[in-house]
Amino acid sequence: MGKLIFISILIAALAALLGERMVNFRKRCLATREITNNHLPNCVALKNLDHGSEDITILGNGLAFISTGLKYPGMQSSDIQGKIFTIDMTDSRMKPVELRMPRNFDLESFNPHGISVYTDPSDDAVYLFVVSHPEHKSQIELFKFDEDDFSLLHLKTIKHELLSSVNDIVAVGVDSFYATNDHYYSHEVLKGIVEPFLAQPWSNVVFYSPEEVKVVADGLYFANGINVSPDKRHVYVADLFDHNVHVMERKEDNGLVSVKSVAVGSLCDNVEVDAETGDLWLGCHPNAWKVFLFDPTDPPGSEVIKVQNILSEQPVVTQVFADDGQVLMGSSVAAPYGGKVLIGTVFHKALSCDLK
Repeated sequence: MGKLIFISILIAALAALLGERMVNFRKRCLATREITNNHLPNCVALKNLDHGSEDITILGNGLAFISTGLKYPGMQSSDIQGKIFTIDMTDSRMKPVELRMPRNFDLESFNPHGISVYTDPSDDAVYLFVVSHPEHKSQIELFKFDEDDFSLLHLKTIKHELLSSVNDIVAVGVDSFYATNDHYYSHEVLKGIVEPFLAQPWSNVVFYSPEEVKVVADGLYFANGINVSPDKRHVYVADLFDHNVHVMERKEDNGLVSVKSVAVGSLCDNVEVDAETGDLWLGCHPNAWKVFLFDPTDPPGSEVIKVQNILSEQPVVTQVFADDGQVLMGSSVAAPYGGKVLIGTVFHKALSCDLK
C-alpha cells in the first residue's frame, strides 16, 4: 500500500511539474497573443526567395547578402539547397542574384543560418561569415566575396567545442567574431524538446579568434540575433524567449560586460543596425507557439520592431510592420537601406517594402 501511495504522489508531482512547465513555455512563446495588421506601403515579394531568407545584412554601398534554405529542427523547411543571394538595393529592379559557390565546397551539406559581413579597412575586401548546420551540427564557413564575378571563395571552416549550437554571428575582424549559442545541449532530443520545455537561462555568447575562444556572456534563455554598434563599442544580443535585447559593452580583451536590457514585447530573431542612425531593426515572431505548431489555416505572423536611442535612458521601441500571417509568415530579420526595408523569414517568402 505504501508503495502505491508513493507512486501516486510521484505521478501527481510529475504531472504538476509538467503542467507548470507547459504554462511557462506557452507564456514565453506568447501563445495567446493575436496581432493586428500594420502594413508598410508598396510591399513586393522578392523573386527566388520563396523558401526562406533567414538572415539579411547590407553593406554600406547597398549590396545585400541573404541566406536561404535553412533546415532547422522544429521549424518548417523545404528540400531546396541552401544558397546565398545578393540584391543591389540601389537598383530599382531589386532582383536577387544567386552567388556562385566555389567548386571545392560541399554544397549538399550547406545549411546556412545567420550571416555577417566584414569589410577589411586595409583593402576594402569583403568577407562573408555563414553559420551552417551540416547534419544538424554547427560550424562557421568563411568566404571572401569576389565582386567582379559575384562569386564566393571559400577560405576555411571553423569548428570549436564552444561553438556547439550557433544561431547568429557578427564579424569584428577578417577571422574573428562573436557568436550566439541558442541551446546548451547538442543532442537533438535534449536540444529540441527537453531544453525549450525546461526554459532555463543556459544559452550564451562566444568570442572567437584564431588565438582565443571563450564564453563572454551567459545566462540567456535563447541567445539569437547578434550585432555590433556602428562605433564597435557595444554588442547587441536578442534573447528570443526573454523578449528583450541585451546591450553589452566590449572590453579591450574582447570580453563583454552587461549594460542593460530593453524589453521589446516580441520574440525577436535577427538584429540589424542602421549604420547612420545606430537604430536597431528586429525581425520578430509575435507568437512562437504558432511557429512550432504550424497550421496553415492559422499561420504564424510577422513583426518588425525598431529600437531608437538604445544607449539612452529611454530607448524608443516602435512596431514598424505587423502581419497576421496571411501575407508573411515567420519573419526573422529586417534590414533597412535607402528608404526601403527587406523583411526575411525562416521558411516563407521575403518582402521589400517602402518605409513611411
